[in-house]
Formats: sequence, C-alpha cells, structure tokens
Amino acid sequence: MKLLILSDIHGNLNALDAVLKKASQTDIDAMALLGDIVDYGMRSDEVIDALKRCSYPVVCNIRGNHENAITEETYERFSSERGRASARRTRESLSADSWKYINETMLSDGKYEFMIGDKRCLAVHGSLRDEYWKSICIDSDTDGYEKYDYVLSGHSHLPHCFERYSAVDDPRTRNKKKTVFINPGSVGQPRNLNNRAQFAVLDTETEEIVLSKVEYDIEDEQKYFDGSVDEFYKNRLKDGV
Repeated sequence: MKLLILSDIHGNLNALDAVLKKASQTDIDAMALLGDIVDYGMRSDEVIDALKRCSYPVVCNIRGNHENAITEETYERFSSERGRASARRTRESLSADSWKYINETMLSDGKYEFMIGDKRCLAVHGSLRDEYWKSICIDSDTDGYEKYDYVLSGHSHLPHCFERYSAVDDPRTRNKKKTVFINPGSVGQPRNLNNRAQFAVLDTETEEIVLSKVEYDIEDEQKYFDGSVDEFYKNRLKDGV
C-alpha cells in the first residue's frame, strides 16, 4: 500500500490543493489524516469540504489539539493570547457541516491504532505522552512504541523519519524489532524554514518513505486573511516559521 500522510493543514486551502495535486501523480491507495486541519488559516470550512471530496480511502482521521480545543472550549494550553484568540474565532466561524465533520468523522481520542496488512500502525497527533500537546521528536524517549511497526505523528510541524530497534525473542530477526517513526511535516503552516506545503508518502511493501515539499500560491492564500486573527499567522507563511 502507498499511504498519503497529511497533518496540520490549518485552514490553508491552497496548500492542501497543491499537495493533493502532487499526490495524484503517485498511485496512492489510502490516506491518513493526523489532525489540526482547522484554525490559524482562514479557510477551515473549505479545507474540510476538500477532504470530504477526496476519493482516497481514509485509514485514520484523528483530531488534533486545535479540533479538541475548539470543541471542548479549552484554550489555556495555547502558548499565546493570539493563539487563543484564533481558536475562538475559528470556533465561531465554522459552518454546521464542518462541525458535523469534526464531531462525527474525526476520532476524538487524538490517536488510533490500525493494521496495514501485517503491519501494526499507530496514528497520534502528538505522542503517547500527551496525544494532543507533546510531539515526538528524533531525540524523544520512544519507550512504549515497541509493539508498532509504524508510528505516524504530527503537531510539531517538523518533518522526520527515523527508526528505533527494541529487543524481542525472535531469532529470525536476530532478536530485533523495528519501529519506524514518521512525521510528514505541516501541509498548511510549515515551521522548518521551508515555506512549501509538506506531506509524506509511505510504501508499506518497500518501506520507502518520501517526505515531499511542494510549492503553492502563498500570496493568494494570504489574501484571505481579513484581520480577524493576528497578522502573525498570515506573515509566517512566507518564511516557513
């Protein structure tokens, strides 16, 4: 299976459209959505509509910290007042159809286990330490993930791909068990000093993982900012910060 992995779209329709167009050039079999499809950007409703129209089967669709915050009206863990104000604005502006999607289609636990063939996968917006607010990083303690073959996570807006090995009683594999950690980066608000829309494609047969970056029309997306959120969220798109 070739799995398209998307995270942190954040209401950026131009970025999502560019990613889906690029992905259409590959034989994608299914899609994993890792949360934070809304907020910060101005087009959360339109992003949800685009995802609903997408023809790929969805193996997981989990809420991120932004969906959880606006649903529960819990804003205290955002790191700034501008972040809290943006989340409140998003809550007030979402359409009835978008609320239905968040409440009925997205999984509310922030994590989901599933199988692809004989591979056990975990999708989590943050990490098992905190499903919504604490990221997995390359230097993270990865205890607790040993039973999984693939761990897909988002939240940090920083792409990564790395492997960890744990001990098992299996002479066939020289008593080693491999877990592959993948963060696709952010589609709509990258923070790795690269302003392109970012995503990943996993081929579960070959174990090839491609971390992709695609250009999109940033200036057009910025035109939709209407002053209802801090200009910071508009300006940061240019620099990928």
